[in-house]
Amino acid sequence: MKRHYTLLSCCLLLVFATVACSSNKKSAADQTEDVAKEKVNVPTFNADSAYQYVKTQADFGPRVPNTTAHKACGEYLASKLEQFGAKVYNQYADLVAYDGTLLKSRNIIGAYNPDSRRRVLLCAHWDSRPYADEDDDDKKHQTPIIGANDGASGVGVLLEVARQLQQQAPTIGIDIIFFDAEDYGIPTFYKGQYKADTWCLGSQYWGRMPHVENYNARYGILLDMVGGKNATFYQELFSKRTASKQVKKIWDAAHRLGFESFFPKQDGTEVTDDHMYVYNLRKIPCVDIINYDPNCDTGFGDFWHTIDDNMDVIDKGTLNAVGQTVLEVIYNEK
Repeated sequence: MKRHYTLLSCCLLLVFATVACSSNKKSAADQTEDVAKEKVNVPTFNADSAYQYVKTQADFGPRVPNTTAHKACGEYLASKLEQFGAKVYNQYADLVAYDGTLLKSRNIIGAYNPDSRRRVLLCAHWDSRPYADEDDDDKKHQTPIIGANDGASGVGVLLEVARQLQQQAPTIGIDIIFFDAEDYGIPTFYKGQYKADTWCLGSQYWGRMPHVENYNARYGILLDMVGGKNATFYQELFSKRTASKQVKKIWDAAHRLGFESFFPKQDGTEVTDDHMYVYNLRKIPCVDIINYDPNCDTGFGDFWHTIDDNMDVIDKGTLNAVGQTVLEVIYNEK
């Protein structure tokens, strides 16, 4: 009896083990299926398309407020957002520059899934600098710049993002804002009294008067100078202080995609840019993805605020690294 009992026990144990093993296999298969279901199909960023959007802006000439090129480019940008399925808002405002000049300005906003409370803000400035005040030639300091990198590159990336949003909607709402009058700050040659907050006039206006009452978003991503050859996007310090979780999220995404050479996980510098006013005035943490060159005197590249900021400095590989990273982040939001 004892031996028979032992044999029966062994048989029963074998049966239970087989059932348990099958159950484990099924569980593993279910888990694999669940992971597959959770995997997000992120669109592929088209750098050729983004490059063309940058070039189209540059072809208008310097987009300085109060000029015909500025007005024409504003119409182009609003029409592209509308074409790509956004609900478009236009904020027209007379903003006062450092020298008292009244700037006929226009913030252009494209909202996707505008009824969703779960939102992420993507932004860039679309105007260009009225002065080449960092140019080696003093005679060119009063010359407006094309701003292919400083202005047009961020907008070009976001137009391609907008095109992708129309084709495949993410699970959250997205707002794309093109801020105006960012680059009309006090020039180096100005001899008058210093005035605070002369940069980023469009984002200051929006921060006080958002396009939607009580506007809020989980966080924002600002793109500035994101198309230059051999660009490096160090972690900007104001962003790290006020949006540390989002900085980590973005740089981790870039590294997963293989863009670690573009996105070193190292500190950059602190930059006065639109993201500061998004945070200070609306309390929305906002990350500034901005080129930083630690080997350059200005920190932003030899062509920054010079007449050399034209299409010759734009690189499709840089546009792709930034654009694909942005898509990876926003399409993985839940």
